[in-house]
Amino acid sequence: MALHLTVDPDAAEPPFEQIRAAIAGQARSGALPVGYKLPTVRGFAEELGVAANTVAKAYRALETDGVIETRGRHGTFVAAPGDTAAREAAAAAATFAQRAHRLGLDRAAALAAAEEALRATYGG
Repeated sequence: MALHLTVDPDAAEPPFEQIRAAIAGQARSGALPVGYKLPTVRGFAEELGVAANTVAKAYRALETDGVIETRGRHGTFVAAPGDTAAREAAAAAATFAQRAHRLGLDRAAALAAAEEALRATYGG
């Protein structure tokens, strides 16, 4: 098993997002198993033909999302799936609900705004 990924410089998505999405997708599908050691930032940047900061930004986003974990000098690894995504989604939903309430929206209006945002993101 190996990390397979290319960056399309002509794509609408920025390179860091292409890298983030590809690694996240492969980790969630099991193509990259828990504990898989990712390449170093510099090495991966050279391999992909992008700046080191581009890979670093993707790795930071993946770490924030709980997809990968950095173990200091030992490297960066695919993290065990857990409830990180669910916890972060709940926190984001709570922040949204509090903000909507402060803005004076009633429950129906807040729910409609959330549903519209979900529709825009997920389609449908």
